[in-house]
Amino acid sequence: MSTKAAIVPVKASELHFDYQNPRLAEYGIGFSTKEEDILQILWDAMDVRELIQSISASGFFPHEALIVAEEGGKKIVIEGNRRLAAVKVLLSPSVAKLNGWDIPAPSKEVLNSLVNLPAIISDRSDSWRYLGFKHVNGPAKWSSYAKAAYIAQVHTDFGIPLADIANQIGDRHNTVQRLFRGLMVLAQAEKEKVYDREDRFRQRLAFSHLYTGLDYEGISTFLDIAPKESETDAPVPKAKLKELGELLVWLYGSKKEKKTPVVESQNPDLRRLNAVVSSREAIAALRDGVVLAKAFEISLPPSTVFEQALLAAKRELTTARATLTAGYDQSEALLRIAGTIANIADDIYTEMDRKRTPSMKKPRLSENRDV
Repeated sequence: MSTKAAIVPVKASELHFDYQNPRLAEYGIGFSTKEEDILQILWDAMDVRELIQSISASGFFPHEALIVAEEGGKKIVIEGNRRLAAVKVLLSPSVAKLNGWDIPAPSKEVLNSLVNLPAIISDRSDSWRYLGFKHVNGPAKWSSYAKAAYIAQVHTDFGIPLADIANQIGDRHNTVQRLFRGLMVLAQAEKEKVYDREDRFRQRLAFSHLYTGLDYEGISTFLDIAPKESETDAPVPKAKLKELGELLVWLYGSKKEKKTPVVESQNPDLRRLNAVVSSREAIAALRDGVVLAKAFEISLPPSTVFEQALLAAKRELTTARATLTAGYDQSEALLRIAGTIANIADDIYTEMDRKRTPSMKKPRLSENRDV
């Protein structure tokens, strides 16, 4: 898209939302989705309320032109769907009233200025560089899933190599390849029917868990996944599709199977899962329903588990000691608990000392030998 592209006025009533917009696609919209449903998504999830407040007070900034593509006889807004939503709500206050949205009443002057909006008429093939820089690697970043969907769209629809996309948007960290591979893995799982993202347990799809995890050695080996540089649309070999389905259930859960995801956050859960899938015994435990934290312990060397348990006990006992004066109410039950802890500590210390400095073995008593 030329930096000197002409800005022209276009009637707001003639403008339509972009059903291919990656950010909207993240919420499952399709060509059959009604406009009022898209407005609801934009209102609930994309802060349209703030834009309404701004536009109501100051009008539509003319230097922030919409980018419009003419497709199928319609004017499709390929950049500026949130702003278009704000304008549509302000021009049709009955929509806000019907949905119970509290919006300000703009002046007549502002309303008149919204009838025609500044737009740059372009098409997707000319605009992808600008949109990619702005939303994938620039100041107005989309979610990781929306970024991946956009990269795949440009790569597939326009035949642009991933390396060229990365170069055009200023990506210096292999983000384009990583996002693309993550999306292809998810698409492959759905194509092969080993997972359906609509079956995920949580409403939000934490896509970053997937594309980040695929870079970890344990998860990569577990799936025998193709390197991100391959740019293939089937990164996981057929022999590993079962494991792919398992991984996605661990990441996102399954409503059908009533399973919650074992990964709630990248730190520490994703790294723990990476360690688990590197251990046969830990994988078996996770498959049997053992919680991730316990399966992770199984994956660790016994020396690490012992050291971590000892340090955790020290931290907890230090806290108990610091709060003893104000916290102990002379309860006998608590005193007995402290006694049990002391006995366990004595046993552990004695055994550790015995292993560290083993004593000479006592001679066995016999008929020919005195003590």
